[in-house]
Amino acid sequence: MYRILTASKDSYVTNKIIDNSFRATDANVGKAATLDLFKLYAESTSGSDTSPIELSRAVVKFNLNALRSLTGSILDIGHSSFKCTLKLTDVYGGQTCPSNFKLIVFPLSKSFDEGIGRDIVRFADVDSCNWLTSSISNSTTAVTWSLGGANHQGLLGSSNIDIISSGNLNDGSGIVNLWKQQVFSTGEEDLSIDVTTIVSATLKNIIPDHGFRISYTGSEETDTVTRFVKRFGSTNASNPNLRPQLIVEYNDATQDHHRSFYFNISGSLFLNNFHRGVFANILSGASATKITGDNSLILRLTSGSTGRNTFFQKIITASQHSVGNNSITGVYSASFAVSQFSASNSGETRQSTRPLEKEIKNAGSATFTEIWESLDGTVAFLTSSFVVNSVQRSSFSNQPKRLLASITNLQSEYSKDSKIKIRVFVEDVDRPIKYKKVPFVNDGEIFTSMYYRVIDSMSGDVVIPYGLSGSTLLSTDSDGMYFNFYVDSLHKGRSYKFEFLVKDMGVDQYFDNVASSFSVI
Repeated sequence: MYRILTASKDSYVTNKIIDNSFRATDANVGKAATLDLFKLYAESTSGSDTSPIELSRAVVKFNLNALRSLTGSILDIGHSSFKCTLKLTDVYGGQTCPSNFKLIVFPLSKSFDEGIGRDIVRFADVDSCNWLTSSISNSTTAVTWSLGGANHQGLLGSSNIDIISSGNLNDGSGIVNLWKQQVFSTGEEDLSIDVTTIVSATLKNIIPDHGFRISYTGSEETDTVTRFVKRFGSTNASNPNLRPQLIVEYNDATQDHHRSFYFNISGSLFLNNFHRGVFANILSGASATKITGDNSLILRLTSGSTGRNTFFQKIITASQHSVGNNSITGVYSASFAVSQFSASNSGETRQSTRPLEKEIKNAGSATFTEIWESLDGTVAFLTSSFVVNSVQRSSFSNQPKRLLASITNLQSEYSKDSKIKIRVFVEDVDRPIKYKKVPFVNDGEIFTSMYYRVIDSMSGDVVIPYGLSGSTLLSTDSDGMYFNFYVDSLHKGRSYKFEFLVKDMGVDQYFDNVASSFSVI
């Protein structure tokens, strides 16, 4: 899963001096197209202070409900593949910008109102939030920051703080720092900071869900250097690709090996159970007991026959499938290896020294009957078959396969709130031709290291990159390859296309000419 959440609100606050006369501490720029971070030293005068410091700090909030709805099913926020990145996109347009500085991100302890201000020249629009107030309570009462500029930091759970600098997240690590920072060398870089810890704790209701504050570090806010101006796109940027993003990555790929099982290598088989077209747990026995949890089924594999002295049997304990720590309703799996050699395995019986040897030599594979059963073996829930192949071997060759990729179920338009399943078909054009009676179906190739990315067709920008950590890894099943995609990561009114990467036999093959264009409506 690779999902992009766009900020629900943002702004920046400032105490900039106007006309060497007064500070714009009540100014609001909630509807400005950019988030401007600056630090001015001795650029103005303020009364008797001839070397004043003027600052701005940004605040950004994301709606995390899209993640909350998944945490009890397919999303395990404690899993090692779960990662959240706060991204602000630089909008450098030739203006002066600082270099060699750091920006720091804190979780906010107070909520803020975006406001409707737009004036970023004289800061004449008054609204909340601003340097002094964070929000308006009950439409009448101003809620102030504990310290001007949302700058009172402290321990998680403390009262009267604006930002959370550290805290105990109840994970056994004790008190940990909750701020993150990034170095900017040229000053034109995007902000891209790992905020996984903050988001995870927020989804667990440990950290309050108020968003982030972004600013220069403490030492850079107080030294004698002017830094003007680091500028990012805001939620009001005309180009939606410039708006603040929370990028969520998670490996939720399910790879079934019914069509890609090899001897001596561990693989996984899956069983899906439906009740009237809806995923549901298997019901067993007169009392219709739901089959759930680990070690709740038996998978029996058989091959050959007793009459020919080639009978082979292997019994594996299967479980309800889980993604991270979340059990998936109606899905069961078993992971195991089948040895082509004669060594005895637990739960395995044979009536000859090498019961599979003859079939493997003749066909390079062996066909097995698979029976999913109750633990006592009295009820069979599904009987099917699959083929286990010999491991691929060849003389030394650096010639990659010639592959063609296509999408078999792509529509021209998708609504923004859709979750879609995209089916991908890959054909090896050099495959051996087997003449068959028509009609017949070409099953296509199965690759367990195939990834997708998304390109903006209008601009050519990469919207979702290849997530080689597993976030854009394709799933596999008995019908081929597929991936689930959340269209709300994209923007209405724009066109996109999918591209693919296959990693196979030490070679990377890219597919950028797939007929895969679609629009979001």
